[in-house]
Amino acid sequence: MSEIKVNKISPRTNCGTTTLGDSGDTFTIPAGVTITNSGTASGFGSTGEISWDTTVKTGDFTAASGIGYFVNTGGGAVAVTLPGSPSAGNVVGVSDYNSTAGTNNITINRNSQKINGGTDNLTISKPNSAVQLVYIDATTGWQTVFTGNTADIAKNNLVASGGTETTSGNYKIHTFTGPGTFTVSQISDTEDENVVSYTVIAGGGGGGTMGGGGGGAGGFREFKGPADCYTASPLNGSSPITVTAQGYPITVGAGGAPSAGSNPNVGSTGANGNPSVFSTITSTAGGGGGSRTGSGSTPDYAGNAGGSGGGAGRDSGPPDKGGAGNTPPVSPAQGFKGGYSTSSSASAAGGGGGASAAGANGGPNDSSGPGSNGAAGNGGAGVTTSITGSPVTRAGGGGGGSNNANAPLRGIGGPGGGGPGGMDGSDGGSCSNATDGTVNTGSGGGGGSQKEDASPSSRGGGGGSGVVIIRYKYQ
Repeated sequence: MSEIKVNKISPRTNCGTTTLGDSGDTFTIPAGVTITNSGTASGFGSTGEISWDTTVKTGDFTAASGIGYFVNTGGGAVAVTLPGSPSAGNVVGVSDYNSTAGTNNITINRNSQKINGGTDNLTISKPNSAVQLVYIDATTGWQTVFTGNTADIAKNNLVASGGTETTSGNYKIHTFTGPGTFTVSQISDTEDENVVSYTVIAGGGGGGTMGGGGGGAGGFREFKGPADCYTASPLNGSSPITVTAQGYPITVGAGGAPSAGSNPNVGSTGANGNPSVFSTITSTAGGGGGSRTGSGSTPDYAGNAGGSGGGAGRDSGPPDKGGAGNTPPVSPAQGFKGGYSTSSSASAAGGGGGASAAGANGGPNDSSGPGSNGAAGNGGAGVTTSITGSPVTRAGGGGGGSNNANAPLRGIGGPGGGGPGGMDGSDGGSCSNATDGTVNTGSGGGGGSQKEDASPSSRGGGGGSGVVIIRYKYQ
């Protein structure tokens, strides 16, 4: 074997071509040898390998074998023409440079040769896509051997719309304060991530009149999905909902109307709220608060049953006339009962039930207290959940209405938005109307005061409207 040692091989003429060997010859590069290319390489892709040209193409051009091209269609569509007289094993690559191929396509012109056995040009119309073609023969022509897109290597996440959309880390929250549709357009590739978290709260009940009981909170139902990480309420554990690609109508219950008390000495019970619905989950409306009729011969009004029960009106006395909660029963319980008046004479109204506690009972006659009448019951407490990304308390019961003008004797609304009861001015004190439950918390309205006329202070407060909140992992 002969050996030639030189530092450089150049063509005979300037800018000429140097040929190494003849057809059929084999050049062997020993192990450990490094070949460095500082120019443009072509013809090395016969085995499917490509050298990528990092000079971005922005206009039409003809490709060379062995080269891959990055194509920028930001300024308009670009046509890439394949080599006109290809040989078997020639290879060309094309990649969308800046995610604009979906708007301005990249057309790969077949240049009289077939592509995948057909006579149509190839179009890249999906952003972030790339294709590699190898020429086989006249029958098949250029064959696509590799195609790729960023989306092809990324997991599909759940995608949905509807309501007011916010985010908390990797989670999206849809809050419905009125009717709407939760529309799922794409489900997640991870099964557990299609089991959404939710809080469904019905509208709270309205308060009763004339020493009326507080309205009960709307039913509170919650489920924390297996892929979620927020701090749920103690009522977490309702039935799971696995969503699919479809629309889910959402019902958000309005609060119950307050009792008006249109005639002197005659009261009436507050209206129940309205249910809220998401898929298979229905939260029951809060019960309306009861009322004192003002007539010993006419039975006093009891609180209504509901998600949480309404409190009974004043002077109702035993047996317990507070409205039942968790009606119909679900597990975990969606709410608690309303309080009642502990005696049949000079005894105050009960508070409405809340999501986590019963309404307090109204106190009996206490000669040491202001006006010698008992204090009205406070509304039952709501519950706190961080489903929206921060802790919020909702679904408190309404406070019972007072027997006289002294502020400590009216019931306080339960934490979570329950409305305080009303206060009259019959003992020379100030007069305050019952307060509505806070909107979109499902809280009960306060009971009206004892004032025996049609004045605003004797009327109950309206129940707060409900809310539906849905949360899931979106990235």
